[in-house]
Amino acid sequence: MKTANQSIKPVTTKINEKGNIEIGGCDLTELADKYGTPLYIYDEATIRSVLNDYKKAFKNYPKMNMMFAAKAFMTKAICKIMQQENFGLDLCSGGEIYTAKSSGFDMSKTLFNGNNKSYDEINYAIECGIERFSVDNFFELALLNNCAKSHNKKVKILLRITPGIECHTHEYIQTGHLDSKFGFDLSQTDEVLELLKDEYSNLELAGLHAHIGSQIFEKQVYYDEIGVILKEIKRIKDKFGITLKEANIGGGLGIKYTKDDKPISIYEIAEVIIKSVEEHTKKYELEEPVLYIEPGRSIVGTAGVTIYTAGSSKQVPNGRKYRAVDGGMSDNARPSLYQAEYTVEIANNANGRNNEIVTIAGKHCESGDILAKDIELPEIYEGDILCFYTTGAYGYSMSSNYNRVLRPSALLVNNGKSDIIINRQTYEQLCESDVVPARLNKTADD
Repeated sequence: MKTANQSIKPVTTKINEKGNIEIGGCDLTELADKYGTPLYIYDEATIRSVLNDYKKAFKNYPKMNMMFAAKAFMTKAICKIMQQENFGLDLCSGGEIYTAKSSGFDMSKTLFNGNNKSYDEINYAIECGIERFSVDNFFELALLNNCAKSHNKKVKILLRITPGIECHTHEYIQTGHLDSKFGFDLSQTDEVLELLKDEYSNLELAGLHAHIGSQIFEKQVYYDEIGVILKEIKRIKDKFGITLKEANIGGGLGIKYTKDDKPISIYEIAEVIIKSVEEHTKKYELEEPVLYIEPGRSIVGTAGVTIYTAGSSKQVPNGRKYRAVDGGMSDNARPSLYQAEYTVEIANNANGRNNEIVTIAGKHCESGDILAKDIELPEIYEGDILCFYTTGAYGYSMSSNYNRVLRPSALLVNNGKSDIIINRQTYEQLCESDVVPARLNKTADD
């Protein structure tokens, strides 16, 4: 069964009678007029469709807990949707914890992840009632134990391991191979178990956690990852007499950015995950574990688009034609970071002809600020609205104020209604953290 991550466009996308792109029942050109550009737009129907597909795909595995990887796109409104759909949250910073807490999210359904949690973040997480910590290294073990002890609490932990599995994706988003900044090598787990037994009495080991990367198109890596986790659980049981009942397999399911991408469906990964659990628990004579899965990109990526207004153009003699837009690397860093590619259409001329090859440039003072290189589009005119599809994950999350450009607004659209879920930043907000030392305000006569 096909799922939304296998489509480039949100499920509600259509061309209306004006020839304009419409998402969630809203004309994108009208949204541009009303809210300005750049503008992030999220289709609520697509988000809920993906969440429901995850629930249906794993319905035959009752010990499944699904967590949204909040780093993909974190706002209070998104927290509300996740809670309504009975998803937990995988959090990796104090800011994400604060967002979840202030939205009214049930913090017992959260996990705190990350490779360098600070003392303040750990204390705050304990105070907020974070249910589990994924522990990444020896430094964190000691720090978390001390913090838990100061709160007179025993904290449940998952031990994050590197399973030694490399998926075929960009090297910056591979996390499960041995040479990674994340997690313990399997050769280190015995030392961890000894420390937990002898020194860290405020930590309770509940299970193992692994994550093999992001934008994954392969089924076999999920099968193999579960095999590594369950083999290690078996080894720990045999050597230490400890029965670990939980296994967190991370997320990473890929989405379709361009016509050349061939991601697998949610149902396909569910099938291989459940199969691997069944076969490996039988092989190692274990009970089926409580499973955690942490999708992020596949939940919000396809649901989101970004729209821009076209501005200046440049034709290089015997070279490229450039068309600049009113955003760029500050609202979408992925093309500069990962050489990411996108599908683009003209929102106010979706059926246009007379195609040409054009490169879409951002407005920032960087030669590398290119959003789309050498793509085929109908001729673009100043004032046209360009729609970049599948920008829902890691667009706003990675955005910045480079060149002191304001961060855009974000909307949630559904059934013809549009609601702001992130306000457009103002110049006053941009400067509100600036401080001028008193000595710089002195004049030459002072």
